[in-house]
Amino acid sequence: ATSLAGVLRTVMFAPEDMLLVAGSPSLRREALDRLVGERSPGYARDLAAYGRALQQRNGLLRRIREEQATRAELRFWDTSLVDAGAAVREGRARLLDALSGPLAAAHAEIAPDEAAAGRLGVAYATNASQQPGESVRDALARRLAETADKEVWNGSTLIGPHRDDMVFELDGRGLASFASRGQQRTAILAFKLAELDLLTDLDGHPPLLLLDDVFSELDPERRSHLVHRIAELPQAFVTTTTLDDLDPALRSVGTVWAVTAAADGTGRIERGG
Repeated sequence: ATSLAGVLRTVMFAPEDMLLVAGSPSLRREALDRLVGERSPGYARDLAAYGRALQQRNGLLRRIREEQATRAELRFWDTSLVDAGAAVREGRARLLDALSGPLAAAHAEIAPDEAAAGRLGVAYATNASQQPGESVRDALARRLAETADKEVWNGSTLIGPHRDDMVFELDGRGLASFASRGQQRTAILAFKLAELDLLTDLDGHPPLLLLDDVFSELDPERRSHLVHRIAELPQAFVTTTTLDDLDPALRSVGTVWAVTAAADGTGRIERGG
């Protein structure tokens, strides 16, 4: 999958994406890392290097806790962790900077009244914040030193990109703590459309858009905006369990394929209008 990132770029909307604002931080890290990797092929290597260092360091911390190893042995993995961790943090930061404008613009298109009351943005939350004049790498190294005793007691690494988060904010307030279901859905849709714009800007070729039963959850205004975006793309795939959920304007320019269950339990695909 990693090798295909620069060959077949995709943007996908799915029902489970509705958890992106208020769900587990791991969902947001995954979405962020996927987008960074599609824009920067070398990022996958940095992320893999960080994962290896983290795994080895955690194993060593558990052995130290069990008095089967010494703290001096951490030095090698500390260096590997902060080197790779700094590269991951910096890659994510560059992406969020690039995402800021397209995200706010998409939000203003989808929900102009809401956007007039406050700008939609994303902030990076970390437990290794930089002090004045400090590099990302130095901040990670400092925080590792500060939490050394606690990490040995826990037997796991408590500082680093694997604990960071991407926070959706409206007018500077975290959406997860106050936003309605509709506001969260709007933010996620804006994020996906901003992702579409960022990937298109790489070479002028829009990514393949995949929509899994999304229209049934959208009000007429957001549905109209999404239909307009789809109509501009060379190709998109949309799935739905009820054909009536699709906007008539979209059905008029698309090809319908129906997947039904045959008598023997297998699937059958038929082309419609």
